[in-house]
Amino acid sequence: MSTMTNWIDVARELGPLFAERASVHDAEDMFVAENYAMLKERGFFAAGVPQELGGGGASHADLCAIVQEIARHCGSTALAFSMHTHNVATQVLSWCVGNKAPEGLLRRVAAENLVIATSGGSDWLQGSGKLEKVEGGFRMKGRKIFSSGIPAANIFTTTGIYDDPENGPTVCHFPVPLPSEGFKILDTWRVLGMRGTGSTDVELDVFIPDSAMGGLKRTPGKWHPFLHLVALSALPIVYSAYLGIAESAREIALGMARKKKDDPSMPYLVGEMDNLLITAQVVHASMVEMVKTAKPGPDATSAMGARRTILGQTLVRAVEKALEVGGGAAFYRSAPLERLFRDIQASRFHVIQEKAQLRLSGRLALGLDIDG
Repeated sequence: MSTMTNWIDVARELGPLFAERASVHDAEDMFVAENYAMLKERGFFAAGVPQELGGGGASHADLCAIVQEIARHCGSTALAFSMHTHNVATQVLSWCVGNKAPEGLLRRVAAENLVIATSGGSDWLQGSGKLEKVEGGFRMKGRKIFSSGIPAANIFTTTGIYDDPENGPTVCHFPVPLPSEGFKILDTWRVLGMRGTGSTDVELDVFIPDSAMGGLKRTPGKWHPFLHLVALSALPIVYSAYLGIAESAREIALGMARKKKDDPSMPYLVGEMDNLLITAQVVHASMVEMVKTAKPGPDATSAMGARRTILGQTLVRAVEKALEVGGGAAFYRSAPLERLFRDIQASRFHVIQEKAQLRLSGRLALGLDIDG
């Protein structure tokens, strides 16, 4: 399954099944396990791996479109899936420019149909957790939040901070195979929206062998080239989920509006909703295009982060307007718009968050050190 048409066709086939279960997952704070199983059976978790490495060969733009389509049916499934997908996509972008380090992992994802979860969003610049040197490796202790998709994951990519005798505090990136002794999934995911993503906390008291610690090392709180690559690759994929939610909200609201189209204010409300959604679609399209043309670095991170801020603000407003279009009926929990309104609020919390983006972009424009 290597063409975009096939991937989208399958996502559209599965989507109504996801939609049927969405309200139950939301009401019961239940991970979208069945949906993940169906995506896994159809090969979606290897979709972004290049065909040369045994995967589905979907492009970065294809992956965005897949996440967007899934989100039109179930936002939680799309967002959780986007966390695996952006991890794979970032490794692919690195591999495509000549870095062969990700090749082993990408081949395993394709051959073994592996699912990746990550703590990257909650760690980001600073990193978290404590690494201590022990015989043959390291002991990692820490607690991570927002570990989306962790109930179904085979690999957990995370960070710890090692107090290096020569270089001082150092953020180390490494994978944890699952299940692992000392790795505990906690039951903490009781939230406003996106209740089916399984983004629960995890506790780690695990052994990491030296062989697994040969990857990225960086200074806490400082930008690193890899983080610029992540910002460029991940944001369009993650926000594809929120765009799909807003598009679904628009369709639902429009259906409700048709029942009261004689209301003289209704055309204005629908026009406002559509203008907001079109703005979001245009901004998101520019994010997807940037991945094809931009070189990872501070300028690209600033430009992508600014688009993430604008897109997030616009999507929240668009779904708020959809709720207004739907009227009082949209306020009931039995109406899908109520759930979509709650789900879209999660768009506020992904890196690079608004104030951090404004500071980064402002410092860059003024010629100041972005790490200052």
